[in-house]
Amino acid sequence: MLDEDNIYPGSKYWYLTKLAAKCTAKRMVPDYISAKKMKEYKNGDVYPCMGCRSFLTPDTKGMGENGRHKYYGRFNQGVVTLNLVDVACSSDRDESKFWELMEERTELCRKALMCRHERLKGTLSDVAPILWQHGALARLGKGEKIDRLLYHNYSTISLGYAGLCECTRFMTGVSHTDPIGKEFALKVMKYLNDRCAEWRAETDISFSLYGTPLESTTYKFASCLQRRFGIIPGVTDKNYITNSYHVHVTEEIDAFTKLKFESEFQQLSPGGAISYVEVPDMTQNIEAVLSVMQYIYENIMYAELNTKSDYCQKCGHEGEIQIVSDEDGKLVWECPICGNRDQNLMNVARRTCGYIGTQFWNQGRTQEIQERVMHL
Repeated sequence: MLDEDNIYPGSKYWYLTKLAAKCTAKRMVPDYISAKKMKEYKNGDVYPCMGCRSFLTPDTKGMGENGRHKYYGRFNQGVVTLNLVDVACSSDRDESKFWELMEERTELCRKALMCRHERLKGTLSDVAPILWQHGALARLGKGEKIDRLLYHNYSTISLGYAGLCECTRFMTGVSHTDPIGKEFALKVMKYLNDRCAEWRAETDISFSLYGTPLESTTYKFASCLQRRFGIIPGVTDKNYITNSYHVHVTEEIDAFTKLKFESEFQQLSPGGAISYVEVPDMTQNIEAVLSVMQYIYENIMYAELNTKSDYCQKCGHEGEIQIVSDEDGKLVWECPICGNRDQNLMNVARRTCGYIGTQFWNQGRTQEIQERVMHL
């Protein structure tokens, strides 16, 4: 948590921030929340996310003890994700048809989310006493239903979205970092937030917009798009689609411009969002890491730095294990020093759109990792 007491030299806990920067350079963690920006977005409250990026709706009722705002113990009912690239391609670049499809597809998402909600209704606290009776999520009585916790903002339920970048490129012909593309992309985000607001008002269920990370689903979505629409340059020509509102991983952009640009979209993704910048080995340049952290504090609510921390068990190489194509065109991991391709004899860690993965990935996500450009 970056705050006024730890973010600049001379502040009380600056020494801890410097230690955090060293840890980030070596192991990608911790990630960073700007208390300054979060207070702006979350009614003055500062609290951690659930998992890699899911944020609870602010507590405006004082649900905790003695009317204090409560975050620990509240929960999320689930997420259903809208493939924005599919909506765009299905519209055939007809903007009026695009918005008709958005209404149709978001309604389908609402129905799917309500299936999750209805499935949870009637659940007895006895099914998981640690969660529902002993305080992890609530302190209900034995035999009591969890239903009241599904309403009144105690829990959230998420409308996810993916592929805003490719959706915008298809509809406008330019990246959403272009002023024309940005105008359209922001319009999409505002529309999705309006839908969530409508559903909240109708149901008293805390619908919220969530930037889906697409850990492995990115490959599934991309494969389906290619089957339906063929290969469209800049849109469906990859084995992955872009996570949430992010700038495309192949787009040349510096770290500070990327964070500033994505901050506008992050503010419009209240149910969950995270931004990151790809950086080289920073262990000998901690001052640069600190500069990025200070920029995060001033400009964006939640962000992280992606470094490389791999190890080859065959030759002892510490650094980046590379992705190469084998004789069949399949992407494989290879030590640049000894040529080791045995995944059982290497340790590879990469940020998979929020979570740090170490168990390797499908071909779509592997291609996305391979094509990431450096931002610093």
